[in-house]
Order: sequence, then structure tokens, then C-alpha cells
Amino acid sequence: MSDERDDRMPTPASRAQAKADAAPPVAAPSIEPPSEDVVRPVGDSVLPGAHRGGFHREMTQPLPIAPPMAVHPDASEAAAPDVRWIHPPPALPRSAGWALLLGVLALVLSCFVGWGFPVGAIGVVLAVLAVRRPWESDEKAWWAFGLNAASLVFSAGWLWWAAAQGPLFG
Repeated sequence: MSDERDDRMPTPASRAQAKADAAPPVAAPSIEPPSEDVVRPVGDSVLPGAHRGGFHREMTQPLPIAPPMAVHPDASEAAAPDVRWIHPPPALPRSAGWALLLGVLALVLSCFVGWGFPVGAIGVVLAVLAVRRPWESDEKAWWAFGLNAASLVFSAGWLWWAAAQGPLFG
């Protein structure tokens, strides 16, 4: 290497000097004093959550009880209370329980003889009525419908078997 300096690349010190010569002088920031409408806090500033002296009792201390207010009128003003009794609403018709009872009875009858068919038909009608009523138990009504429908199928099977065995009519 040679001891000669390369003039093509300026040294870092010469670059900083060139920038300082080219830049205009920057004025120091000036801080204005607060205006007269700003109130200085008295004492030191408090930390968040520090007690500021605003409470006079513990947070869990019970509140003082106010004296009871007079709710009832004076005894001198003896007025008869105006009480009108409301009649209870009429009982709504219930058919789900009866349909379930008839379904069990019709199913037992249809296992032995086919003449449980009318009991099953009445049970199906009561079960359909119970399903359509909003105050009836849907679960009970659907069980009743299923048992009555099964009894109708068994009764129809018994009646078909009896008709196939011999002349039932005539």
C-alpha cells in the first residue's frame, strides 16, 4: 500500500465539519412559564391509589339505619279496605293423562283380543287433542298417541286373523 491519501473519499471528520458549516444554527427550545389560570398543586403530587382524605368510614362499615317511616294510616282514619276477590280461572280440560291410561288399557286388551279397537280409537282422539293444547304435557301426549296407535295395529291384526279363520259376517 502506498502512503498517499486518496482524495476521492473524504475522512469522517471532514464530513462532519462540512455538515456543521452547511447547517444553519438551531435555536435552543424556549419553555414558557404557566399562565395565570393554571393552579399549582399544593404539596407533592400523589401516587395513583393513594389515600386523599375523602372517606370518613371503612368501605365495609354498615350504613346508618334511618328511622322507620309511617306506612300505615292513622287509627283515627279507620277506612274499610276495598278488597275485591278475583275468582280463580276455570280449570282447563286435561286429556293427556286419560289418553295415556286408555293407551295402556287398549294395548293390554289388543294383546289378547281384537275388541280393544274402540278403546284405542278413543285414546288416539284424546292424544291428538292433548298434543294440540299448549298447557298439556307434550311428552305424555306423544306417549299416549304411540301406545294407542300400537293398540290399533294389534287390534286390526287380531280382527284380520279372526276374519281369515272363518265366516265372521254372514
